[in-house]
Amino acid sequence: MANPITHFLSRIFRSKDLVTLNVLVALGTTGGQELFSLLAFQCPCSPVRNFRYGLMASLGPALLLFFISIILNNQTRNLVDGCRCFRTKKFPCILYSIVGRAAVAPLTWSFISLLRGDAYVCAFSEFVDPSSLTAENESFPLSHTTQILAMFPCGESPENLSGFREEVSRRLKFESQLFGWLLIGSVAILVFLTKCLKHCCSPLRYRQEAYWARYRANEDQLFQHTAEVHSRVLAASNVQRFFGFVALNKEDEELVAKFPVQGTQPRPQWNAITGVYLYRENLGLPLHSRLHKWAQGLSGKGTAPDMEVALLAP
Repeated sequence: MANPITHFLSRIFRSKDLVTLNVLVALGTTGGQELFSLLAFQCPCSPVRNFRYGLMASLGPALLLFFISIILNNQTRNLVDGCRCFRTKKFPCILYSIVGRAAVAPLTWSFISLLRGDAYVCAFSEFVDPSSLTAENESFPLSHTTQILAMFPCGESPENLSGFREEVSRRLKFESQLFGWLLIGSVAILVFLTKCLKHCCSPLRYRQEAYWARYRANEDQLFQHTAEVHSRVLAASNVQRFFGFVALNKEDEELVAKFPVQGTQPRPQWNAITGVYLYRENLGLPLHSRLHKWAQGLSGKGTAPDMEVALLAP
């Protein structure tokens, strides 16, 4: 019997609910950022190096997460297949969907990093204007100001400058958190405006678009499950031809007996159902996917739909 926790997590990651997936990605990224800050972040406290290391700690992992998210996104492979097989020109809509989903993890990393402020303090402490700093009965030394400011993030400055150190830390953390909230606010406004524009420009009504999304989810689930069974039965048939017999368990025997498979589909059929799909209609009837279009006998260059909407399939 399968582990209930494993089964639950598997269902979540196979879910088509993008909100759930995005929340899980954001929580995972937050945990990773916290671990990085506690275990790996070490400001060098040296001029020039501080700035480079602070930027690396803020932007390096974010860029890495961005590219990993793009690579792992199924739509990326669909885009490549679509460009190769169909020479699609719907790049703006397709790229928006891919980039939008891939931006969740890096934006979360950047936001948490700015809220913590450690990397920002490390990167910009040496650029604080010493003449703007104030402390009780103390004056900031005029010599080696850059070296002293660069040591502030590590608390290694002279004790008589502790007041300046605290002021620099408070000032830079304020700026860092301000930029963090501005970042999340800008992203929220951008997402809201994009959603409004998408729904305003879409010819589909809410229920029709919801049905389309549900159809796509069901088609993908059934296709994957059927492909698993088909490939297993075909493999069993080929192994039997080679050895003269095939060792099957009871479940596999039932599959082979119930679903006899003689061969696989030719490449033109695979090409016809592969690639990124935009909502289409033909003679007023919706075509929900490339598989649906092929099943209706409309695949081919001479079957241009009477309506094609730049609305990416979920």
